[in-house]
Amino acid sequence: MQEIKPENSLIEYPSDFPIKIMGAAHVEFEATIIDVVLEHDPTFHAGKLETRPSSKGTYIGLTATVRATSREQLDNLYRALSSHPMVKVVM
Repeated sequence: MQEIKPENSLIEYPSDFPIKIMGAAHVEFEATIIDVVLEHDPTFHAGKLETRPSSKGTYIGLTATVRATSREQLDNLYRALSSHPMVKVVM
């Protein structure tokens, strides 16, 4: 992955950064995502998580607002979420 110099980044660090995650509706989905996010942002807590079920209840959409401290942190979090078997989409 090509490194982006801080002066060329569109994100100013540190900042609060929303990440949208979608997965199949499962009783453990929200708790599992919180655990993954906590590995990359120890300041994260459930109050920073918004939950929205799909219209048919098949999927759950989450918005996790993390405290982004670096590009590397965000990249690692995106990779962890994207590769998790319960996650369908990360934006």
